[in-house]
Amino acid sequence: MADILIKNGRVWDGERFYYSDILINMGKIEKILPKINTVADFIYDAAGKTVLPGLVDMHAHLRTLSSDSIGVQAEMGCFPFGVTAAADTEGCSGNKYLSDLLMVKNVVFVTAAIKDNKPDFEYISQRLSQYKEKAIGIKVFYDLGSYETWSLELLEEICAFARKKGLKVMVHSTNAPSSMSDIVSVLKKGDILTHIFHGGKNSSAKDNYNCMIEAKNRGIIVDLGFEGINHTDFGVFKNAIDKGVKPDTISTDITKFSVCTLGGRYGMTMVMSAAKTLGMSEEEIFKAVTSAPAVALGKTAWWGHIKEGRCGDVTVLDYGDEGFNLTDCFGNNIKSEKGYRCALTVVNGRVIYRNALL
Repeated sequence: MADILIKNGRVWDGERFYYSDILINMGKIEKILPKINTVADFIYDAAGKTVLPGLVDMHAHLRTLSSDSIGVQAEMGCFPFGVTAAADTEGCSGNKYLSDLLMVKNVVFVTAAIKDNKPDFEYISQRLSQYKEKAIGIKVFYDLGSYETWSLELLEEICAFARKKGLKVMVHSTNAPSSMSDIVSVLKKGDILTHIFHGGKNSSAKDNYNCMIEAKNRGIIVDLGFEGINHTDFGVFKNAIDKGVKPDTISTDITKFSVCTLGGRYGMTMVMSAAKTLGMSEEEIFKAVTSAPAVALGKTAWWGHIKEGRCGDVTVLDYGDEGFNLTDCFGNNIKSEKGYRCALTVVNGRVIYRNALL
């Protein structure tokens, strides 16, 4: 395991910006100082770039954990975009053994099996036992379009079950059968509401985003869940930002389809670029992909911060000629000639990805 010295970068440590060098030794961050003059096996000049903790994607679909029909190969869907840790949000086909084999650090939300508006708690319990401590919550696809859900009572039942198990609940809210305000009323502090800026039935824009403000005030995590072609209405997202309603966490909802249909370039960096183009500040964006999801997933002691003694998970990002042109399913278009791109991804003190052009 080689020493890694990252020099001359602007550091975002999860909470603030400053300029510093970072020395990673034996898999951990050993020193953070304005100038480190030492011999290292690998030296990277991050001048003009930003050095962040490894990014955390709290809404992804990783193959072997999610179903093979939708899951993306974990390393290729994460490391080239600076992501070193992710929450799989469709845990339905794997187990703890398989999750431990992934190089990407991970936790799992087990899918709530639902038929005729009734949850199958036996199935949920089986999946929870298979993933063991990796299972931190239950994901509810509360969507009229694709799932057999149509009442708030269903969500109340699943939340009650999760409470008894000490688990979080994540709610996929696109085209929900209930208003976002009603959904928020059922959730509690630490639960997660994802796809918050969808443009379908019962969108958060219906009540001028008051439901999102209420959720934030109650400690419910407001997650973007971008999947920008299907689950985010760029107009709704832009209007929310203009009104001061920002997501707590920025996530990709990446699948093997989204990573491929956008030319192999869809990932966390593109989602961050879209958020910047629509008006979020860099500090808001960086917090939403580092310390905020680490806290939301209960991993703040391990993920989301650059500190001496912490695990050597570091991402170096550049903002440059990484243009994009996206149109959502409602016909709203956003584009930019500039965007974030990953220059370097370090996991456990190892260089896992390096963009040779940067």
